[in-house]
Amino acid sequence: MTAPMNSASGPDRAARDEVAALLPVPPERALPAGVHRHHKDKLMQLIDNDQAAASAPRRRPRVRPALLVPAALAVAGALVVVLGTGSDGQPGAGPAKGNRIEAQNQQGAIVLLDRIAAAAEETRPAKVRADQFVYVRSLQTGNQGDFNGRVEVTPAAPREVWMSQRPGPALRYGLIHQDGDYFPIEEGVPDGETSKGTPESIHRPTYTWLAGLPTDPDALLDLLYAQTEPSDVTDAHQAVFEAIGNLIAETVLPPANAAALYKAAAKLPGVTEVADAVDAKGRHGIGIARVDPFSSVRTTWVFDRKTLSYLGQRDTLTKDTFRGDAGAFLGASAVLERGIVDAERERP
Repeated sequence: MTAPMNSASGPDRAARDEVAALLPVPPERALPAGVHRHHKDKLMQLIDNDQAAASAPRRRPRVRPALLVPAALAVAGALVVVLGTGSDGQPGAGPAKGNRIEAQNQQGAIVLLDRIAAAAEETRPAKVRADQFVYVRSLQTGNQGDFNGRVEVTPAAPREVWMSQRPGPALRYGLIHQDGDYFPIEEGVPDGETSKGTPESIHRPTYTWLAGLPTDPDALLDLLYAQTEPSDVTDAHQAVFEAIGNLIAETVLPPANAAALYKAAAKLPGVTEVADAVDAKGRHGIGIARVDPFSSVRTTWVFDRKTLSYLGQRDTLTKDTFRGDAGAFLGASAVLERGIVDAERERP
């Protein structure tokens, strides 16, 4: 991306820098699909907001939360502001009925996530050495199109990820195979600067790091809020919801920690149950969803109805925007295989 013109200054430059910061990173530092789609959605929302502002004389500025709701009170005390749904992407019929349905769906999410946590805790722990790689094969759909028209969803395509389990900071810590090419996952080093690499964290989770996370849901939420960053186009709760979703989708989780993540998700305000959700492979299941209050995108995790294992994710719009109408499909994923391998490009 070219640098901003030297003549830009003040608010114009600040706005340009904000948008530039949200653009997808170059191929030399490929992002996980969920993170890439998140940043793309935020960029599209900024453009949507600019278009709306052009047609309205005034617009109330967005307000970032001044402080985080304590995790123990998040579900019980939060005001639900998303639309009531009985299935993925279908608005409720009227405010009163929608609020009742939403409350039922939120209570349903708490019960469902507790069941999912119990099932996850019964799975067998993986045996992972520090010199090995976590392998995840999936299907991914994305969207494309110019910023003056509605998005066009791309067909589902295969994606493979190899994540290094070596402890300590690493400059290169994985590999992505997508669209016929291989892209290293690495810490970029700007010209004239040095980097010690990316340490183990929520942004580079190894099995050992995940196993060291708190298993108490409240303590885990504190850590997740600390390691995720809300912005002017998302809130702290959505940032944590998306971070949990990325861990569920693209890692191998120790059973106790998987259970803790699901229990932590149940404490987030605005999390609801979806009666019928579909992943990128077309598999129907039950869902856990949350609506991003700024982009109006509903992100839904899809789980198998019988085993309660994670199947994939689905993103839809909850209101009409220049990107599409309420209920429009934006993208999806489907996890097909996970495993532990000894080298990049090796399959289980």
